[in-house]
Amino acid sequence: MPEHLSREHAEIIEQILAEERSRPGALLPILHAIQDRLGFIPPASLAQIADAVNLSRAEVHGVLTFYHDFRTAPPGRHVVQLCRAESCQAMGCDALEASVKARLDIDFHETTADGAVTLQAVYCLGNCALSPAMMIDGRLYGRVTPEKFEQLMQTELVNA
Repeated sequence: MPEHLSREHAEIIEQILAEERSRPGALLPILHAIQDRLGFIPPASLAQIADAVNLSRAEVHGVLTFYHDFRTAPPGRHVVQLCRAESCQAMGCDALEASVKARLDIDFHETTADGAVTLQAVYCLGNCALSPAMMIDGRLYGRVTPEKFEQLMQTELVNA
């Protein structure tokens, strides 16, 4: 068991590795399964994952950090995803981004100090006709303005 990995996390990861390691191209399914179960991929698990799929830790780390959807720290109780694709940029997401970051007092890929909200940049939510778009805890919102985000903070993130 790796040094900084809880026994529970190590057991879950070992179970996932046992189920997935023999699949062709197993690394991405393994990373997705771990994040689905734990909410993040513990950095202390990289050697265990690398050994299971016969890759170097550097290769696993490269894949983990290449894809923005993977997290190496537990997310907040709520996850806010702000679309940064071209359509949303053309429709004012820069102002929305500045407002959201100021309101939450965090940057992209950070979590508020109280652990309530994680902010993520995403590059297309498929809601281009209603740009700028945002997703909160898997729920899609369109034509989001700084004012609408304030309303969403009151309704969707009330227990944040």
